[in-house]
Amino acid sequence: MSTYPALRLRRTRVSPWSRALHAESVLTPADLIWPLFVTEGAEEEPIASLPGVSRWSVAQIVERAREAAVLGIPAVALFPNTPEHLRTDDGREAVNPDNLMCRAIRAIKDEVPGVGVLTDVALDPYTAHGHDGLVDAAGYVLNDATADVLTEQALVQAAAGADIVAPSDMMDGRVGLIRAALEAGGHHNVQIMAYAAKYASAFYGPFRDAVGSRGRLKGDKKTYQMDPANAEEALREVAADLDEGADSVMVKPGLAYLDIVRRVKERFEVPVFAYQVSGEYAMIEHAAAAGAGDRDALVLETLMAFKRAGCSGVLTYHAAHAARLLGA
Repeated sequence: MSTYPALRLRRTRVSPWSRALHAESVLTPADLIWPLFVTEGAEEEPIASLPGVSRWSVAQIVERAREAAVLGIPAVALFPNTPEHLRTDDGREAVNPDNLMCRAIRAIKDEVPGVGVLTDVALDPYTAHGHDGLVDAAGYVLNDATADVLTEQALVQAAAGADIVAPSDMMDGRVGLIRAALEAGGHHNVQIMAYAAKYASAFYGPFRDAVGSRGRLKGDKKTYQMDPANAEEALREVAADLDEGADSVMVKPGLAYLDIVRRVKERFEVPVFAYQVSGEYAMIEHAAAAGAGDRDALVLETLMAFKRAGCSGVLTYHAAHAARLLGA
């Protein structure tokens, strides 16, 4: 290898055209998935802990999907804020074919069919106790009974028109059950994006505000979400979900777990996604508001970090803003 001065690594950085030519990672709007919160009623509901993010009515969600299409964002991810009177210990509203989620799916696919719809498969937006599954008398989340309900939930969403069902609950075995049920139900082309390595993180607080589960959560989710100390376990989780029929896998949260993204990509060579979660989004917004950094630069740099680590795409609340910056 050449040495200085024959080798000057700065030569390729001198001009913008040269930097673009030598870029090893590229970020485009097509790398983004836009998470959206749907609510009953007709009014926009700003979320205080997520500056710039709102809950939207079904009609307004359709407008956001149209906006995504114009911006070149290929897919949106839906999360419902279920009305209080429909939240029960067994989360039965999750399997109602006319629930908020299913109405939003149908509305988007009827009006903006070219935008992909990813749906959350978990019970926390539907349970009175705020957990992702059914609980026993001691408060322990039951794996197999929950997986059965999740399977029915995924089928209801697929029937409504979901393109990708994304189980985010971290129950063992649920991907295999969902895949078998989708095949048996004729939903051969519905994808599964498994939240394969979802950690019990402190970064989820604003999301729980958005879906109305934070104040009701009893205990924590450490018996089913992963320990932040573990990396090898994440690889075992990913391997299990892929063996059971996942088409792609997700690491959540994002920035604090880029090492996991890289290890998953190198080990399995499959599509890997990351979720830039609500706490990460809020930190950028608050940092920019405090003058600690330029918002646009922070948004694009963090999203590029996901691509550099090996992500096929990123779920981010900054999707629309980032797409506008990338299209400018």
